Amino acid sequence: MKNFLFPATILTIFSLLMLFAFSCTQQNENKTMTKDELVAKGKYLVNAGGCNDCHSPKVYTDMGPVPDSTRLLSGYPQGETLPEFDPKMVQPGKWVMCEGNFAGWVGPWGISYAANLTPDNATGIGTLSEEMFVKTLREGKWMGVGRPLLPPMPWQGIGQMTDQDLKAIYAYLMSLPPIQNEVPQPVPPNKVGDMTMMK
Repeated sequence: MKNFLFPATILTIFSLLMLFAFSCTQQNENKTMTKDELVAKGKYLVNAGGCNDCHSPKVYTDMGPVPDSTRLLSGYPQGETLPEFDPKMVQPGKWVMCEGNFAGWVGPWGISYAANLTPDNATGIGTLSEEMFVKTLREGKWMGVGRPLLPPMPWQGIGQMTDQDLKAIYAYLMSLPPIQNEVPQPVPPNKVGDMTMMK
């Protein structure tokens, strides 16, 4: 009987702890947050998630590239051109390349540019509603309804976040100063060669 009671006791304690942990998680998820709390949580998620790695232009220091604090999350810099590259190197099974800001990427999907995530109405996400922002990251469609989001944007993982997390990210992005920066449109794979010939 003792041999049975010990594992049963441990199992009961473990089950109660798991139930308590789940209950606490649900309470935190359902807690109504103030706007300031949402913005703070969104800032934390954006920074921890590495959004600046691709979406912010860089300044080069002795320690390597760091996000340019004057252009945070404004995307691939308007007017900059990609360095020369050999399109044969970015075929399936070969290289994927990026330029010095880590905001322009070339691969088998073509050329993709990191979007302007600031709330600029003309060139950023200023006209995107919270609902469409969440839909964009859940379904991987530009502005929630357009073309597919392209690599290296990890929307599949980000789309697994809770509604509250995604709404917090949206609140933080909308709290940023709008930066006018028109990011180029993506280039499909069959046009990549044309881009290199234009140089």
